Amino acid sequence: MGQAGCKGLYQSLFDYKTEKYVIAKNKKVGLLYRLLQVSILTYLVVWVFLVKKGYQDVDTSLQSSIITKVKGVTFTNTSELGERLWDVADYVIPPQGENVFFIITNLIVTPNQRQETCAESESIPNAMCYEDSDCPPGEPVMTGNGVRTGRCLRAGNMQRGTCEIFAWCPVETKSRPEKPLLGKAEDFTIYIKNFIRFPKFNFFKTNVQDTKDRNFLKSCQFGPKNPYCPIFRLGSVVNWTGSNFQEIALQGGVIGIQIEWDCDLDKAPSECNPRYYFSRLDSKFPGNSVSSGYNFRFAKYYRNEAGVEFRTLMKAYGIRFDVMVNGRAGKFSIIPTIINVASGVALMGVGSFVCDLVLIYFIKKSHFYRNKKYEEARSGHQGNGKVNVEQFQNLQTVEA
Repeated sequence: MGQAGCKGLYQSLFDYKTEKYVIAKNKKVGLLYRLLQVSILTYLVVWVFLVKKGYQDVDTSLQSSIITKVKGVTFTNTSELGERLWDVADYVIPPQGENVFFIITNLIVTPNQRQETCAESESIPNAMCYEDSDCPPGEPVMTGNGVRTGRCLRAGNMQRGTCEIFAWCPVETKSRPEKPLLGKAEDFTIYIKNFIRFPKFNFFKTNVQDTKDRNFLKSCQFGPKNPYCPIFRLGSVVNWTGSNFQEIALQGGVIGIQIEWDCDLDKAPSECNPRYYFSRLDSKFPGNSVSSGYNFRFAKYYRNEAGVEFRTLMKAYGIRFDVMVNGRAGKFSIIPTIINVASGVALMGVGSFVCDLVLIYFIKKSHFYRNKKYEEARSGHQGNGKVNVEQFQNLQTVEA
């Protein structure tokens, strides 16, 4: 690099470069530019700041605790159980009051079972046999109730029978009742207490009214006038999901109760209120599909005077409740405000970019504006017919 080159590089370090602007006197493009500016400004103010509250710092790491209680009694009189009064200790599983709980509404009862040998149920396809060799001893009956003993039991002169098994006998053979055992359970009540905390803002709240009146929760029920009385009638909860209580009580089902907290902490804490949503979570199939409902089995054990162990097997149908909590809290913060304002200002450049495209490519005189916007400048001495870069003006007005 020569002496002249070094001198030119040194002098260029102190040069200042500025943009050249061309003002196009085109009403259509000018109107388009203003419309784009107004649209972007409206989006920034209405959507970003008013709707999405882009000026707030947000906390979605909600910490939550759920306590549930069910209350209600009903009376039944059946051949298996006799006269019986059902209270919360009988029909709620588990009794601890968690965010997932189950209310029994229907039962198939098989009483007085003991461990001995008996015929397997005819409803088990894998238990059918024609001779003893079809019942290899020691092998369990797939989807059955016990272990094969090696004998094929046939009634009378029947050619086909069922394998003898060692199991809790007699085995369960009854089908589901046509009417729910606890059909009057729709008047039971569910109490759902929810404590929440947003750790970023150290904000606490509960869905129960802060009162010293001990009779408040004994007399209130959830409704528009009592949003802070989280006591729900069981039948109403089922109806809010679009289901019929007698149908779901017959074959069982799963209901989701969602509590949503959307808190604007720039307002008073009393403005942070819970909202409840109820939905049927299990797939509801038409008719009496085998996939419908929810059930499980459990047993109650006892011994007679001789010390022989017996049990009463119960196949319970009912409603499982899943209580879910989610939420968000927002509070003013200068950092997200600056970020969203800067993003909006940067977005304004989209208007100029779109109008430039329209101006130099899509209108009739686009070649005229293109020639004015883009000029070729070459360095040279004045008077030699070439344009000197130092003669450019920073602003030109162009009229078509």
